[in-house]
Amino acid sequence: MYHSWLDRWDDRRAQRGNAVKERTAFRLDPELAFPFFQKEEIGIEGFCDLADQAVADASFFYQPTGSGLIFEWQNGWIEFPSDISTDTAENNLVRAKVTESKSQKHALIIFHHWNASARYRQIARFFSRRGITVVEIAMPYHFERSRPGSRYADALLSPNLGLTIQSVRQAVVDGRKLIRVLERRGYEQISVMGLSLGSWVAGLVAANDPAVQKAVLCLTAGSLADMVWTGRATEHIRASLAGQIDLTQLNRAWSPLNLENYIGQLARPDLELQIVLAQRDTVVLPHLSQPLIAKLAEAGARADILELNCGHYSFALPPYILRSGLRTLRLLTG
Repeated sequence: MYHSWLDRWDDRRAQRGNAVKERTAFRLDPELAFPFFQKEEIGIEGFCDLADQAVADASFFYQPTGSGLIFEWQNGWIEFPSDISTDTAENNLVRAKVTESKSQKHALIIFHHWNASARYRQIARFFSRRGITVVEIAMPYHFERSRPGSRYADALLSPNLGLTIQSVRQAVVDGRKLIRVLERRGYEQISVMGLSLGSWVAGLVAANDPAVQKAVLCLTAGSLADMVWTGRATEHIRASLAGQIDLTQLNRAWSPLNLENYIGQLARPDLELQIVLAQRDTVVLPHLSQPLIAKLAEAGARADILELNCGHYSFALPPYILRSGLRTLRLLTG
């Protein structure tokens, strides 16, 4: 009875979120995705070849250098220019809200979910009261970085393959730059946490930045392409992709964003992982997470897996968010 109510609650939340989303055109735009792209006419196969090169390129999610690091930190906010410039001026300035703790040693960077309407004030307060400074970064096209006139963050995840890669890559590079800011400020331990789409960003940051010691990935899977193809929240994107590209091609085109391609980095001995899944999830279908978990286990990753009997949206309700929070606290303070 309770879980039937929970499923209906999740369904209503999904309907409300989908009501504002609109179909947009399928596009490749490789010049947005790949810095090394030589301007020429290419098709889907050519795009996929470039994606293969990006996966093999250790500098694709490059490390922002400490020299010339420009930022402002005042009144509980950090601001700095993004190292990736876009056509949306608002999106080129990164802002992060800081909820400081008494300890100045451990900082947790949180990457929010797609189309978040507010930062996670209660989560920030929970961890900061327990000795962890929480830094909530605005992902591309969200909050202060929103594209004027947009009703949702349609430029972060879309049927424009190149724009999606550019936006997620920007989120990762922004996150890595924020780590350099925190290191400059004297923080000795850096952890990351991501929810839903934010978990892909947090996972990519953890995989590519050796400064990250602990990573918490909530409502995640390995393949972003599989999630978009099957998930309730991305039905409008799937509709635009239909007839233009098949799932096998999409997986290859978005291979730089697939966490399964970074298993070696995620399984490194000095990184502790926690993966939190929702067994009734219709956005990130539960079976999509299993290949990632299996590959991490095979590689010897230090991964703690928590499965909750809730949906994607009801994850935010008690008791699920409480169980997840306490489990994460144990990881972060252990």
